[in-house]
Amino acid sequence: MTDRRIDEAHKGGVDYIAVEESAPFRELKKRQRSFVFPLAVAFLVWYFVYVLLSSFAPEFMAQPVSGAITVGLLLGLGQFVTTFAITMGYVAYANRRLDPGAEALRAELERADGGRS
Repeated sequence: MTDRRIDEAHKGGVDYIAVEESAPFRELKKRQRSFVFPLAVAFLVWYFVYVLLSSFAPEFMAQPVSGAITVGLLLGLGQFVTTFAITMGYVAYANRRLDPGAEALRAELERADGGRS
């Protein structure tokens, strides 16, 4: 027994399952994941180190650096800086390494679909 929606998609449209299994799409996913997963893990480690330090080393976090500015405050602000840096890095990476492949794949799909959206 087959799903009518799948059968109808095969009649005149693009076979998205075949596209998902194609080499260009798999390469695009591999590039995206090879950037995102390591950075996500690194950021989570950095975040949990900050949380653990604030929980188990409050005297270290309370050490003054300059006036009322403490190590904890600097590390907390560093979380925001890291977030923005990762975002900017991902945008640059996507523009340079992901978008050209995605555009080529989209153009190929539009040609296969006869230009319909």
